[in-house]
Amino acid sequence: MEWVETTGKSVDEALDAALDQLGVAEDDVEYEVLEEPKVGLFGRLRGDARIRARVRPTKPRAKEDRRDRRKRGGGSGGNGSGPTKVAAPEDAADAAPQAESDLDDSPAMAEQPSGERNGRGARSGGGGRNSGRRRSAAQEEDSMSETGADVPLNEQGAVAVSFLEGVVKEFAVEATVTTREIDEDTIEVVVDGPDLGLLIGPKGVTLSALQDLTRTVVQRKTSARNGRLLIDVGGYRERRKEALERFARTAADKVLETGARVVLEPMSAADRKIIHDTVNGIDGVATTSQGEDPRRRVVLLPEASAG
Repeated sequence: MEWVETTGKSVDEALDAALDQLGVAEDDVEYEVLEEPKVGLFGRLRGDARIRARVRPTKPRAKEDRRDRRKRGGGSGGNGSGPTKVAAPEDAADAAPQAESDLDDSPAMAEQPSGERNGRGARSGGGGRNSGRRRSAAQEEDSMSETGADVPLNEQGAVAVSFLEGVVKEFAVEATVTTREIDEDTIEVVVDGPDLGLLIGPKGVTLSALQDLTRTVVQRKTSARNGRLLIDVGGYRERRKEALERFARTAADKVLETGARVVLEPMSAADRKIIHDTVNGIDGVATTSQGEDPRRRVVLLPEASAG
């Protein structure tokens, strides 16, 4: 397979251009960074990133494997055209507090570390991506629950409130911390007040980290193995959920109109679930996921081709 050379303002953009040119997913490509943007005066980047990439050579799949892949929706859409790569709409930024101008709340790009590909070099091997990756919060909860106990949700909430009140004090912001039970297994701790952008962070990464940290504190202090603890700051999660649902419906309409797959940008597991749940309620469209975190993404495709 011949190599192709592409450029972009960053290595990420150059790789995206190569993926579009080759017509494959990221897992099926290997690439080398030929040149990275240079840091100029005041930290500004000068020049473009340049990479070369090609489709990773593979052995032919067994017939059974190919059949399974088609069932999972790995093939192209019903009209034979390639997938459409869709980014988030520009108006999705209303899911974040307007007081913080540095917050970027584009739904399709949630919690994606910038430049996470840089320095990785050619990926001719298949297993290097997962080495050293931290366990997810869900895996941590599963492992800790083996030796835990059932603790009432209000007790877990009280510990979470005490911890978050300390965090709010350290951040020197004005806020109140309250709890509300969503259902018999889920409790949400709500931090509410003005100018809480620091507790949310770009694309919600600070909020996500704060939730993981609070869960860890609650488990350590109560040994709870039951219930689900959620953290929300300034109504961010609800606004983000609404923006993602609108975005999912728009992408689903495009699938129904064109009959081709639509590949979304990488998202966090929580954001992907919102997309899946929204699209599952729309007749004629199905969803699947491809890739690995933090580059895992949702693919929308005609329901007929998903079977």
